[in-house]
Amino acid sequence: MEKGASFLFAGISFDKKKFADDFSRFQEKRENDNPENDVSLLENEKAEPEETTMVSVRKRKRKTKPSEKDAVEGFNVFTGSNQSAQTVVMNEENEKEEDGPSKAKKELNRQMERDAVFRKKYSIHVSGTNVPSPLKTFAELSSRYGCESYLLHNLAELGFKEPTPIQRQAIPVLLSDRECFACAPTGSGKTLAFLCPMLMKLKHASKDGIRAVIMCPTRELAVQTTRECKNLAKGTKFRIKLMKKELMRGADLSKFSCDVLISTPLRLRLAIRKKKMDLSRVEYLVLDEADKLFEVGSLLKQIDPVVKACSNPSIIRSLFSATLPDFVEELARSIMHDAVRVIIGRKNTASELIKQKLIFAGSEEGKLLALRQSFAESLNPPVLIFLQSKERAKELYGELAYENIRVGVIHSDLSQTEREDAIDDFRAGKIWVLIATDVIARGMDFKGVNCVINYDFPDSAAAYIHRIGRSGRAGRSGEAISFYAEDDIPFLRNIANVMEASGCEVPSWIKALPKLRGKKHRPRRERISTKPKDKTDGEANQKVKLKGKKRRPRRVSISTKPKGETEGEANQMTKLKGKRLRPRRVSISTKTKGESEGEANQNMELKGKRLRPQRDRISTKPKGETEEEANQKTKPKGKRLRSQ
Repeated sequence: MEKGASFLFAGISFDKKKFADDFSRFQEKRENDNPENDVSLLENEKAEPEETTMVSVRKRKRKTKPSEKDAVEGFNVFTGSNQSAQTVVMNEENEKEEDGPSKAKKELNRQMERDAVFRKKYSIHVSGTNVPSPLKTFAELSSRYGCESYLLHNLAELGFKEPTPIQRQAIPVLLSDRECFACAPTGSGKTLAFLCPMLMKLKHASKDGIRAVIMCPTRELAVQTTRECKNLAKGTKFRIKLMKKELMRGADLSKFSCDVLISTPLRLRLAIRKKKMDLSRVEYLVLDEADKLFEVGSLLKQIDPVVKACSNPSIIRSLFSATLPDFVEELARSIMHDAVRVIIGRKNTASELIKQKLIFAGSEEGKLLALRQSFAESLNPPVLIFLQSKERAKELYGELAYENIRVGVIHSDLSQTEREDAIDDFRAGKIWVLIATDVIARGMDFKGVNCVINYDFPDSAAAYIHRIGRSGRAGRSGEAISFYAEDDIPFLRNIANVMEASGCEVPSWIKALPKLRGKKHRPRRERISTKPKDKTDGEANQKVKLKGKKRRPRRVSISTKPKGETEGEANQMTKLKGKRLRPRRVSISTKTKGESEGEANQNMELKGKRLRPQRDRISTKPKGETEEEANQKTKPKGKRLRSQ
């Protein structure tokens, strides 16, 4: 080794011929950079022995820090924590030379990780490819998707401060032109989740046919959706129409046009079949409460022709519901292309804000007593009471109508106007207790309902979830009470599973019951009545008749007849149907009590003739003379009477 070489190479033998160029560059650079150190180093080497020279050189080298210029080209012997500036520059140049796609891929992976953390925070579960990032605030609608100012203004006016979990994920999915089927708890804002992106995509009003269709299972829900859509589109010229009877009466609907059409399946199917309504230009199709629409039966038959009529190849379909059975998912995937599945929380569960109770009533009489007792102790209106049929709803209304409670009823036998009036009065506070069937169990938004009572045990877990979901909406708390009798005990397990999933306590004996699948619970129940047991059903049924008429109870007849008088005799006393009151009087007769009726009637004949009583014969024959002898004495036939 040469003396000018660095101590780093001490004890190492190199092939000088092979590395001649490297040694020459190293020597030249050392001489140019620090010539004084080299001279002092040579002097010290001469003055001291060889061993001490190496030690002193090592000590001096440890004290002095290497500078940036000490780096040798082609050599990087050690990699320390303090890299030189030249190394940093080289690393940056290497990063710039990396391919663009790989850098974008890394950024995409980072964004996916951030989205996963955000979804976990709000219990959002998604499945599908390339799912868009969820919304953090409504302001992102403007920055990410170019939302117009009117929509943000209307959202603030309606009181929507930040998006709910279903709105955070469903709105970006639909704005990315992806089809979607979503499941979220009741009262979580599903209506806004499909109305907002629909209005943003339509952009402006147009007369180019029907552009969007929303189908709802009931007329009440269709009316409510129409109202919400108009509130959200306030300040625009969007034409939002509800399919009513007046619209159906049109002669030809083939040229009918609007921006958003909201209807029930039956009316829309009739409009397509009879009125030739054209849905080939529909851009958005929404099925609200999809599990009810896809039930095997009449509704599914009504849905099928509507879906086929929406033949636009670029149509975007979406399904929303609080319960999403497996068979609905299979049907949804059969009609959708590359759909995104969005589940909020646990699938098919009730809201955790609802306090749920099970009360054993024993029998129908026990239910009525428990209901009246709860009203007497603590009535916290507004209250919804659900029954399994319209007949039972009428009976319960008849029992509660004359108590000191403002009570109303709604069922399918009422006209559309009467049903709308009942809902409006309930919302306005004119009615405290509303008795209803499942006609308003789905999708109806009653703000501030404090309690829901299942007077009749629900027929399935899905029906239970939708019923109690009328309370505990938009972040408010609620209460749900379910009465059950002996016949309902085998079906408690299905409801208990829903209660347990939403955080409610369930007795252990209910969990031990066998689970019944695929069966609906609609037992034949006794009548709701407080009549005595010996009273006939006909007399009890005449109490109330609510088919569009005023309630006029049947009262006890006002009569002075003796108790022993028969009903028929009493009813014959008065006949007031358009005639004067002419009482039936006792016949005027002089017949003796023993005289027969026929003999009495022959005494007088007053039908248009003079009264000519039948008199005794005038005769001069002796009493003992026979009739023939008397006749022979007098022969007044044209001859003079000559005595013999």
